[in-house]
Amino acid sequence: MEKLVRVEKRDGIATVIIDNPPMNVLSSQVTRELGEVFSLLAKDSEVVVVILTGAGNRAFMAGADIKEFPQWLERDDLKDINMGSHKVLNLIDDLPKPTIAMLNGITFGGGCELALTCDIRIAEAHVQIGLPEVKLGLFPGGGGTQRLPRLIGEAKAKELMFTGDPLTAEEALQIGLVNQVVQSGEGMEAARTLAKKIAGYSLQALSRIKQAVNQGMELPFEAAINQEADLFEEVFKTQDVREGVQAFIEKRSPQFNHR
Repeated sequence: MEKLVRVEKRDGIATVIIDNPPMNVLSSQVTRELGEVFSLLAKDSEVVVVILTGAGNRAFMAGADIKEFPQWLERDDLKDINMGSHKVLNLIDDLPKPTIAMLNGITFGGGCELALTCDIRIAEAHVQIGLPEVKLGLFPGGGGTQRLPRLIGEAKAKELMFTGDPLTAEEALQIGLVNQVVQSGEGMEAARTLAKKIAGYSLQALSRIKQAVNQGMELPFEAAINQEADLFEEVFKTQDVREGVQAFIEKRSPQFNHR
């Protein structure tokens, strides 16, 4: 069976490319391969930052593979199937490394939900993004009902899910759904530039920033501050802190080991 997800690695950056033509839909095979790829990247000491994108320029991911839906209609284990997909999406969300979704085309349904698992989203100007599941009598079942309101607020998230209408890249930027919009064809350059900058820093620090934010968002403020203090104490015991402080004193660039 031909692989539908491939990885390219260079200079501490892994680029994960979903190549399931014509629209890079989230089939069961793509879901499985994403899980395999991100499980390996989590443990890969050469990788500091991950970029996730779709092949071509028509779609980042146009949603779930609706051709698979008819076989689900008669099954009584649909929750188990759904939770298997959540396991993969949560794996990406919890990856102990910064992730950047480079949206290079239609980003609908499961594609939008996949993009929401990444830390940063960069959209090319022609991108449309949305959760149109309601138009099929469905609703977002890949974490969209939970991640989207946490990102852009309850009222706007409900509006997008109730209507199913897509946003342009610029509209998505205005509500904080994407971090930046670039010209069509320039998304990968923008993603690599950002990834290269981040990859020059300590993974020990980066992973703890992500953990503090992701977990702290779900905790009462005092508990979140307490966790931040624990992580701050942890990072001070790493070799990277010694290197960073010494490099500052010696007026040179630090050389972090990323392990």
